[in-house]
Parts: sequence; C-alpha cells; structure tokens
Amino acid sequence: MKQEIHVGIIGAGRIGRLHAAHLMHRIEGARLTAISDVRLEAAQECADQLGIPGVFQDHRRILDDPQVQAVVICSSTDTHASLIAEAAAAGKHIFCEKPIALELKRIDEALAAVEAAGVKLQVGFNRRFDANFRRIWELIREGTLGDIHMLRITSRDPAPPPIDYVKVSGGIFLDMMIHDFDMVRYLAGDEAEKVFAVGAVRIDPEIGRAGDIDTAVVTLQFADGCLATIDNSRRAVYGYDQRVEAFGSKGMVNAENEVPTRLRLSTGEGVREDLPLYFFVERYTESYLAEMRAFMDCIRDDTEPPVTGQDARVPVVMGKAARLSYEQNRPVALSEIQ
Repeated sequence: MKQEIHVGIIGAGRIGRLHAAHLMHRIEGARLTAISDVRLEAAQECADQLGIPGVFQDHRRILDDPQVQAVVICSSTDTHASLIAEAAAAGKHIFCEKPIALELKRIDEALAAVEAAGVKLQVGFNRRFDANFRRIWELIREGTLGDIHMLRITSRDPAPPPIDYVKVSGGIFLDMMIHDFDMVRYLAGDEAEKVFAVGAVRIDPEIGRAGDIDTAVVTLQFADGCLATIDNSRRAVYGYDQRVEAFGSKGMVNAENEVPTRLRLSTGEGVREDLPLYFFVERYTESYLAEMRAFMDCIRDDTEPPVTGQDARVPVVMGKAARLSYEQNRPVALSEIQ
C-alpha cells in the first residue's frame, strides 16, 4: 500500500473538480482533505458531491493545516504566482495549473520562493502524459525515427472562449498555444532559437476588438536544425482537433484525434466515423490522472517533478516571442525576451 499523502485543492472550477474526483477516487495513496474557493458555494458543491471533509472560502485555512503536505492550485491565472509563494512559505509541495503567471518577473519570484523553501513544484502541462504523445516521445528517444527533421502540431478548439476571458488570458499564444510550445520542447528535447508567427481574426471580430487573434501559425527553428510548425484555431466545427506528427530521417509517426468509438460505417451514401471527443476534459481525462499520479509519486519518492518550474517558464518566453513576431512581422530570437 502506498504512503498516504494529504492534499488540499485551491480552486473549485472545472479543472479543480476534475482533480478532486481523481484524488478522491482514482489515485492510490492520495487523501484529499479540503477544498477552497473564493466562491464558497462552488467549493461546497464539489465537497458535497465527492465527500471532501474540509470546505473553505479562505485558502489559508488549507495552508495553515499542518497535516496537509501538498496543495493543488486550480484558481485563476492571476493568483497562481502569489499562491505558489504562500504555499512554499507554508512548506507545502505544489501542483499548479499553467501558466504560473503571464509576466516573467512574477514567474521568477515564484520559482525563487519554491527554491528557498525546498519544496517540490510540478506544473500542469498534462499533454505530456497523454499515451499517444508519450509514445511519440519514446520513439524519438529510441532513435526509431532517426534524426528529427520536422515536428508538426495542430491544436484547434471546438468553440472560442468568452470575450471576458480573452481580455485577461494573455491571448492565443499564452493561453492556448502555450500547451503546444511545451509539447514541441518535450518532443524535440531541445530549445527553440527562433520563432516566426502569423495570425488573423477569422472567427469572431469581437476577439480582434479585444486585442487578440483567433487563428495562428507559428514556425520554430531549433539549434540542431529541426523545424516545427504549430497551428491553432479557436473554432473547429467538427470538435477538438489535437494531432501531432514527427518526421525524421528514418520515418514518420503521427497521432490522430481520439474519438468515442473506432467504428467506420460504410453505406451507399458514404463513409462515416465519429467526430473527435468534444473538448479537453473528455480528450485528456487519462492524462490529467497520470500527471497527478506522477506528482504524488515525486513527493513519495523524493524525486524531481516531471514538469518543473523552468518547464513552465520557457513556454511563456516562447509565447511572448510569438506575440512580438506577430506584431512586428519578423522572426524573433528567444534570447530577445527577458
């Protein structure tokens, strides 16, 4: 039987509820003792559904509990950095959803607090834990594909987020493509040197009026010559489009979309298959479970978290470089972003 780890969750929104369900019912050795949210009724509803004993509006009630060993931060992005610093000062190990912050200075301050406290920090880039993408990573590391020449990532949402969210999210490069920046680093095993981005408003003029774009393509160049492309769209009418391809000197591998069934119906009218799973909770449920198990294991085994604070910082640099490239219509070296 695995050593029990007492955990508290800060934030009872959609992703907080998902992690809560996993910690309560699907992760051996995890004991979820409390959940908090600035909207007490949201925390209470989640606690009632799952049987979580502690329910608070003030997250400090969780941080002050000496029995709580780790916290899972699922609150709004603008609170992440300060909550990391508070949790570190309280001696708690930390899992935090991405991004830590939209400003590099605030990220660096949070990482410094973690280092000073000597606690662990894992950041929620869950797609690394998807079985399909993980297998591509393994094939690359095994040398099956030879030298990697090109990586291609497609990420398209089924519907755009609310305009109020767009206004505070940091834009498409920092709230959506940030997952793909992490994935391209993960697969390449290297850092991009240069970014070039183009974009447009093709879906909703209100997104443009909010200062963002809803359609974007980014190319990246790595030190070893590998090239990568990422394309994002805020709306794919057929569902959540999540595909990855790696092409090398010895071959190619690609991961297609996950669908509810693998049935293909062929009739005189045509050939039909299921649409992709609708959105991120449905598509990536198992990867969310795997990343939280990994967090519990790194605490229990006293090992390095599989996604570190530095792993969280670099995609923000990449996102800022992409935004600058889009605005100035030129390639931007990552070294330009301080």
